[in-house]
Amino acid sequence: MKNKSFKLSGIIGTIFIFLLGAELHFFYDQSGGHVLSVLFGAVNESTWEHIKIFIAPYIIWAILELAYLRPSFKAFVVGKVAGLYSIPIGIIVLFYSYTAIVGTHLLWVDILISLIVCALAQYISYKVYSLGNGVARWFAPSLIALVLMAVMYFSFTAVPPKALLFKDPITGGYGIPGSSLGASYVDNAAFV
Repeated sequence: MKNKSFKLSGIIGTIFIFLLGAELHFFYDQSGGHVLSVLFGAVNESTWEHIKIFIAPYIIWAILELAYLRPSFKAFVVGKVAGLYSIPIGIIVLFYSYTAIVGTHLLWVDILISLIVCALAQYISYKVYSLGNGVARWFAPSLIALVLMAVMYFSFTAVPPKALLFKDPITGGYGIPGSSLGASYVDNAAFV
C-alpha cells in the first residue's frame, strides 16, 4: 500500500467519521429510540455518548480502508487501534480542559473538538502504521484492546458507571432515558 493512498484515505476518512458521527448524535431521537440507535447513536448528552458516536464511524472507515487499500494487516490493526483509543482520550482531555477554563461548554468548540479528534485518530493511525511491520509485535495486545473497547462500547450505554463521564448534564440521568434495565437513573446528589 502506498503512503499517498493512506494519507488521502485519512483525509477523506476524517470527513466521513465526523459527518457520520454528527448524524449519529441525532439518530436516537430521530428513530424514536430504535435498538440500532441505542447501539450506535447518542442516547443522552453525556460525554461518553459523544465519544461513542465517533467510534462506529471510525471502525466502519477502517473496514473500508482494509478492503480497498489492502494494507499489511497486523500493522494496520495496531495503527487503527491506536487511533481508536485517541478518540475517547482526545475528547475527554480537550472537553474537560476547556470547560474547566471557560466554566461552561460552547457548542462551536465542542464541534471543533470533534473534528480535531477525528483528524487526530486518522493521523495517529497513519503514523503508527507507517512505522512498518515492526509494530506487528503489538498485534495481540491491540486485539485485546479492541475487544475491551467493544465491551465498553456495547455496555456503557445500557449500564453506565455512575461517574461524571456518563452523566447527562441536562437531565442528571445516566444511560438510556426511561430504560427498563434500571440503568437510567437521575443523580440528585452532587458528583463525588
